[in-house]
Amino acid sequence: MSINEIQDELIEEFELLDDWMDRYQLLVDYAEELKKNPLPEADKTESNLIDGCQSKVWFTCTYEDGKLFFKGDSDALLVKGIVALLIHVLSGHTPEEIANANLYFIEKIGLQEHLSPTRSNGVVAMLKQMKLYALAYGAKG
Repeated sequence: MSINEIQDELIEEFELLDDWMDRYQLLVDYAEELKKNPLPEADKTESNLIDGCQSKVWFTCTYEDGKLFFKGDSDALLVKGIVALLIHVLSGHTPEEIANANLYFIEKIGLQEHLSPTRSNGVVAMLKQMKLYALAYGAKG
């Protein structure tokens, strides 16, 4: 599936829920998904910490068969759900696809309007780090 196809599926999933509390619960459900492929405690280091986030957020990235695979975690449940969404959308794609992705799902699911300014800045910082990984691995070829 392409990044846009995954985003469109997420948008449809969130649009089925009218109430923001139900959408919040869906984010919590996505956060639970991270437990299936958790970020090892050994990777929760200063070098994997995302600057600019109100909560602690860690990301790692591996490059396999021309594609990037992300792992992440956060110490805040809502943020962990956002981490899970970003991983769901971007993991398993080529560096070029990730670097060029237009991530419109955040606005379309109404997430941005329910985040504080500092949390919104954190989402921007997470996306920036993921795209930096893509640019770095893309440059390595």
